[in-house]
Amino acid sequence: MLSYQHQYHAGNLADVHKHALLATMLDRLVQKDKPLTYMETHAGRGLYDLGSAEARKTGEAEAGIARVEGLGWFAGEHPYARALAAVRDRHGADAYPGSPLIASELLRPEDRILLAELHPQEQAALAEALLPYAAHSRKVDGLAMAIAQTPPEPRRGLMLIDPSYEVKADYEALPALIGQIHRKWNVGILALWYPILADGRHRQMLADLRSLKASKEMVHEVRFPPARAGHGMVGSGLYILNTPYGTEDEAKRLSALYARL
Repeated sequence: MLSYQHQYHAGNLADVHKHALLATMLDRLVQKDKPLTYMETHAGRGLYDLGSAEARKTGEAEAGIARVEGLGWFAGEHPYARALAAVRDRHGADAYPGSPLIASELLRPEDRILLAELHPQEQAALAEALLPYAAHSRKVDGLAMAIAQTPPEPRRGLMLIDPSYEVKADYEALPALIGQIHRKWNVGILALWYPILADGRHRQMLADLRSLKASKEMVHEVRFPPARAGHGMVGSGLYILNTPYGTEDEAKRLSALYARL
């Protein structure tokens, strides 16, 4: 499906959850003097304007990143805060980085970044956003790329799987696919983001994922009020395999913060 446009939702409370944990994991990985590969299956456009008509229409960024920064959730040394500051320095105060730019800001020259985005307009915008960085994007199906490019070189690394979940088949297909990727790349960190909707449709997918009994598994979920009346997303989840040391501490901190909203 190619209809999803994340500019309406960028910087919402789900992005804050996902990006704070992603930044934490990447920051842990670069502490070691070994190169790594970062892969992303549904990269989007990489850079969003929170002052745009699309962002203002939904109000999700105002209820998300704007609100939590006002509450002081992320100190200046937090890797998420560092990535936000770097992107704003380049593009202005209303700029918000998607995960490709968060990775591009936090990783090192020796690290490899592979990004997939199938939507033609989103991929064109992503390619432009990546011009200052040593990252590569491809107009390909991200899940097919995930199979074809694993195990990557360098073998050490992280893959973010972040589909739009526009169709029910996304929930049904992902557990088997993640199991396949994990068998091919057993040292890779696999992070799957999923929305928590009022109807609980993620529950069977999560049960199937947990039945994989994979190594160093972590599930972290946060709940939050709907961004507006009738909005179906009431939380955000991450399922992670080979969880980096220290991720659990940040997850606990975020749980406490979200519980106060």
